[in-house]
Amino acid sequence: MTGRTDPRVARTVRAFEQAVVELASQRPVSRISVAELADRAGVTRATFYNRYSTPLDPLVQVLRADLKRRQGLAEHRVREGHPPAELLRLATAEIADHVEDFRPVYELSLQDPADSGVYGALVRHFDDYARAFMEDRAPVGLPEANRHVIAQFVAHGFAGAIRAWLGDPAISKDEMVEAAVACAPAWWTTRHRPRTGSGG
Repeated sequence: MTGRTDPRVARTVRAFEQAVVELASQRPVSRISVAELADRAGVTRATFYNRYSTPLDPLVQVLRADLKRRQGLAEHRVREGHPPAELLRLATAEIADHVEDFRPVYELSLQDPADSGVYGALVRHFDDYARAFMEDRAPVGLPEANRHVIAQFVAHGFAGAIRAWLGDPAISKDEMVEAAVACAPAWWTTRHRPRTGSGG
């Protein structure tokens, strides 16, 4: 029984996540109080502090979970044998779809200098993805350089493309995806040498 989540805990987490997305779609999460969030979720502040520190925590939890789910879709396409360039385009489009689903949250956060956590979560996702990509795909042409620096360079590039898209109504989603893919490092879209002997 130790591996199961208490249904009451799961309901509380869902209530916080739903409430914070609703509120963060109306104003930056940095301006949401714990009291307001707890009231919207129908629980006490003490219950909130049992799990989180600030309203940003459950919001990032929601965003990261959705990004992880979409990354799983991209990984499935790897197993289907899509060419690397097409895979990058599909994976970038998945992230763009995620941003569209949470567009008010991202737009409001980018308008408030005090609210960098949402954009930071997006950068962290790209950083994690880039690190895993370099480790698992072993792309041909990957430079012999510090992988942390490479991952950060790639992460901020892709996140910056999304920021530009959100900040300019004249840029379409397809234009953003095509521009981001066009600027990706050449080694990202070359042949890959998948590691053997490891699952998933």
